[in-house]
Amino acid sequence: MKKFFLRTAAALIFLIIGVVLGKSLYSDKQETDQQEIRNSFNYQFISPLLECNSNILNNNFSTLKNQIQNIINQQINTKNISFASIYFRDLNNGPWFGINEKEYFTPASLVKVPVLITYYKKAEKNPDIFKQTIINKQDPNNGSSIQNIKPSEALVLNAEYTVEELINRMIIHSDNDAYNDLVNNINSDDIIQTYKDLDVDISKAFTNPNGNILNVKDYASFFRILYNASYLNQDMSEKTLKLLSQTEYKQGLVAGIPQNIMVSHKFGERKFSDTGETQFHDCGIIYLPKKPYLLCVMTRGNDIQKATQTIKSISEKVFEYINSH
Repeated sequence: MKKFFLRTAAALIFLIIGVVLGKSLYSDKQETDQQEIRNSFNYQFISPLLECNSNILNNNFSTLKNQIQNIINQQINTKNISFASIYFRDLNNGPWFGINEKEYFTPASLVKVPVLITYYKKAEKNPDIFKQTIINKQDPNNGSSIQNIKPSEALVLNAEYTVEELINRMIIHSDNDAYNDLVNNINSDDIIQTYKDLDVDISKAFTNPNGNILNVKDYASFFRILYNASYLNQDMSEKTLKLLSQTEYKQGLVAGIPQNIMVSHKFGERKFSDTGETQFHDCGIIYLPKKPYLLCVMTRGNDIQKATQTIKSISEKVFEYINSH
């Protein structure tokens, strides 16, 4: 009987070792497969053949989640921010976690990404849309496009621009005038359809367009879907994320990681004049070699610069953790 129990115990130990080793080898193989897919198709920014399961929650990230929660608590205690929401996703195999991920915020300039996607979707059938010209009618003196983080280049009133030029300015410089010109150039139903197609609920925007209408988990899906090329075709998804990697704003997420790591991201900021509240967000894909991940952070407070530093601290912690595991 004693020998039987010893043999059984030994078998269980070998089984556990085999399962752990198998998972490790599978994970390593999956990371290698993703890199090979991007290389074989000459893609830098997408992984079109490995669709992630959006419902996988992974307790392996509980330590990281606790570390980020500690940062948030500290930043709230020092009054750098008053609230924060987080969404993190491992893009190799899909596990994710969130902190206050269902809290609603005003997206501000984050809405430029679905407009970008809408135009690129149209371009799949009509590539000439990029060559169409638009006369800029946004008067910089009327106050409709006030930005706390101003674009480094401003549009010229009554000057003519191609759709492609305006798209580039909208993303690279986060130019509100370019955004307004592009939105006025197409039917608003086309943009709404993009949200519907991607199952992002913006019903709150119909009653309060400048209010808290979107949560961090829903917004992150834009980047996940681009990464998997599951809405735009592969070439358009690649071009979209490549353009987002050229965003000139280098604070927030980007400031928290080494300069040699590519990041495709979009920030958004808004200050409410009636309450003094500011909201600052940054969302994107960090292309850590063999370990790409998606990180979105949305914050409330009363100081954009302090919120920016908070997001930088969170980005640093996430990079440090993922890079060392």
